[in-house]
Amino acid sequence: MTNQTVIPRHIAIVMDGNGRWAQQRRRPRLFGHHRGAEAVRTTVKACSRLSVECLTLFAFSSENWKRPEDEVKGLMTLLAGALDREAKGLMKHGVRLKFIGDISGFSNKLQEKIAHVEALTANGEGLLLQIAANYGGRWDILQSVQQLIEEAPEEALTEEHISQRLSTQGVPEPDLFIRTGGERRISNFLLWQLAYSELYFTDLLWPDFDEPALLEAIEDFSGRQRRFGMTGEQIKEGRNA
Repeated sequence: MTNQTVIPRHIAIVMDGNGRWAQQRRRPRLFGHHRGAEAVRTTVKACSRLSVECLTLFAFSSENWKRPEDEVKGLMTLLAGALDREAKGLMKHGVRLKFIGDISGFSNKLQEKIAHVEALTANGEGLLLQIAANYGGRWDILQSVQQLIEEAPEEALTEEHISQRLSTQGVPEPDLFIRTGGERRISNFLLWQLAYSELYFTDLLWPDFDEPALLEAIEDFSGRQRRFGMTGEQIKEGRNA
């Protein structure tokens, strides 16, 4: 890191490549997901150390239910185990855990675990760790609009109204979006929130994504000029004002 390094307030990551990582080693796909959980732990620690305000991880999309049944069951078991193992560590490091997505689709037992760990970490003053589970960007926008119609059917829709009812309400929009695994798409993740995010794609499979890889993405982000619809000259003038 250099003096010019800009730390994003909010980093969002699509953690792609666990299954392929395992298949390359002739192991079951779930083996890759277990190794991917270690990469999650590494990334959370690094973001905490760097004073990133929010880290949002795409853990399970609303489309992932289409995967083989044994893989889905294994992912649910892995998630439940991670909640049990990591709760004390999250509390110790001041990490506040929040799930975004339609968790009503999970078993009652898993929903209870989620609520329990969210409550345990609710007073954390460090990193906000958002886990997108049974999440889809289109679902998020739709449920926001549905809430607004129910609450104020006569009111004209505005962007602010929708933003205030998204699952990420009150959280800064992502500055940096990272996708591992070599694919170059967003895959229905935070569609509304990523409008002005900087996109970064890496061929690294998620289990191989470590702190140096995260720092490389942040350095790349630091070298970009974020204009938000303005010209480069306007941005420079604003900085010099």
